[in-house]
Amino acid sequence: MPAVYDEIEALDSEAIVHEELKPAGTFADLKHLSGRRDTNVALDFHLRLGDADKAFADAAHVFEHTFRTQQTMHTPFEPMVAIADVARDRATIHSSTQSPSFVRYELSRLLGWPESNVRVRTGHLGGGFGAKVYVKVEALALALSMLAHRPVRVAQTMEEQFYTITKHPSTFRIRSAVDDHGRIVGRKCEVWWNGGAYADIGPRVTQKSGFTAAGPYDIDNIDIDSFALYTNRPPAGALRGFGIPQLVWAYESHTDIIARELGIDPIDFRKRNILRDGRPQAVGTIVKDGEFEPVLDETARRLGWDRPFDKGAGTKRRGRGVAIGFKASISPTTSSAIVSVNADGSVIVYCSTVDMGQGSDTAMAQIAAEVLDIPLDRIRVVNPDTDVTPYDMSTLGSRSTFHMGHAVRLAAADAKEKLVAMAEEVGMPEGSNAPLPELFIKKFGMRAGTIVGTANFKPDYAPTDPETGLSPNATPFWMIGATGAEVEVDTETGQFTILRMINVCDVGKPINPAVVETQLSGAAVMQLGFTTTERMILENGQLTNPSLADYKVPGIFDMPVIMENGMIEAEQHNGPFGAKGAGESGTFGVSPAIANAIEDAVGVRIAEMPITAEAIYRALRAKGGAPLEED
Repeated sequence: MPAVYDEIEALDSEAIVHEELKPAGTFADLKHLSGRRDTNVALDFHLRLGDADKAFADAAHVFEHTFRTQQTMHTPFEPMVAIADVARDRATIHSSTQSPSFVRYELSRLLGWPESNVRVRTGHLGGGFGAKVYVKVEALALALSMLAHRPVRVAQTMEEQFYTITKHPSTFRIRSAVDDHGRIVGRKCEVWWNGGAYADIGPRVTQKSGFTAAGPYDIDNIDIDSFALYTNRPPAGALRGFGIPQLVWAYESHTDIIARELGIDPIDFRKRNILRDGRPQAVGTIVKDGEFEPVLDETARRLGWDRPFDKGAGTKRRGRGVAIGFKASISPTTSSAIVSVNADGSVIVYCSTVDMGQGSDTAMAQIAAEVLDIPLDRIRVVNPDTDVTPYDMSTLGSRSTFHMGHAVRLAAADAKEKLVAMAEEVGMPEGSNAPLPELFIKKFGMRAGTIVGTANFKPDYAPTDPETGLSPNATPFWMIGATGAEVEVDTETGQFTILRMINVCDVGKPINPAVVETQLSGAAVMQLGFTTTERMILENGQLTNPSLADYKVPGIFDMPVIMENGMIEAEQHNGPFGAKGAGESGTFGVSPAIANAIEDAVGVRIAEMPITAEAIYRALRAKGGAPLEED
């Protein structure tokens, strides 16, 4: 059968991956796609703001560039693994999933069982990064256990993970109309996402990240077309950043090129056009509590942008670059929580947020402790267990601090109200400050009883208009991150060293600053790998490097010589104690900041990831009029 591997070719290829589109019943908003035939377009999203055609016709300058990103892997060192134990029409699943509530729902739907007959338990994960969202190996383990009448464990090898879920390769064509004052007056974006053979969460990436493709800039006239394409590659889905790093790679490289061609300082050009509070983003949602300019200013300050810079000499040339990106939190989603106060004054928090290294258990305990005014060491957070912990949409998209944080806050407040009422009932004037063991003894005559607080949280949301793609309320909060980079390039070989990498993010009011800082470091290092070393190599449709021997994640010697993080602490007024998610913000600007620094150093532009010494050397040879032959 004919095959198609490239996202652009998939648009009109004779090779059709699925003769008929059959979106999962889980996603009600995709029902309109059902039954479409003879197309590789899994979903198309279109946004129209103002009159982009007129803006381009009247513009003083028009710029157009195309950028590409490669297919990469999540590579969590803990594999996708599940144990299923089915007995008497009841299933217990132990899984390394980021989505225990979704797994329970989907398995019960497949079996035609009530959800109460399916139990999903999750411990601490050894990394997820989006790979373990939705169902992966759980259904297979379940089916095998039903056949064997025994518990069955299914664990993938590292090689098998390469074929299960990946990061979207992409092609992004971007055009900008600019006036004589250095203002962007119009922007047109076409993004093609290579979703592989199965959609997974690709349609969500296409739409919910696609509407930010014009960048963090105040532009009145915007056209965005974003397409999810089926191809005969391994499937692609959510990976830390949810499509945003691919977009920022393009629009921040493009923005830097414009600034240089117009002779405007790259920081100044960005500040002339940056989004500010009270202005609508392209999707039509007003920016609130989005510290775009302060993030950019702090990045420039830490980089010493206004100070003299040593450009190097001879064959070793130095340059520096900046980039800024942003992301909308995925909506609408729901989180539920239970806070149980024991008779001895200790507290148990029940929630289905999965701690996979991001420190969510610590954050949820801190929130409950703050509301109840009790020591943190008196609180325990229960690992997700759908028989015990209530519903949560999933642990993804940096949503947990905001969504589950609110649910835990409200549940703790509910418990506190009940404690106050109990204190008043038994005549303890201290109210909520009454010693809890004494309060329970006073009420029940002994250390007995439990006070339980519950809450559900779902932020307001308005779906995008099917005709214009616009929404007055597309997200409850924005994540913002910038990177500054200094590099040294050897012009004889193309080898480059990252001398400094600075990551600055708007993190709201951090619940735990130390944890947030490690989140920023981890995000930046992960994106550094996608920028410089990681690439899935396919030849005639066959993956040739499905192992850590050949697929190169960064090692200690690949780290920047100096790496530092900066946090802009600005209250997110609709967040729990002013907080919001930050686990992805450190990924946004890494790739284009490095590319921009390389161009500043040696005058060549790399437009396709990963950025390698060979790519730089080829570009230098071409610039010098002696291009190398292609392999």
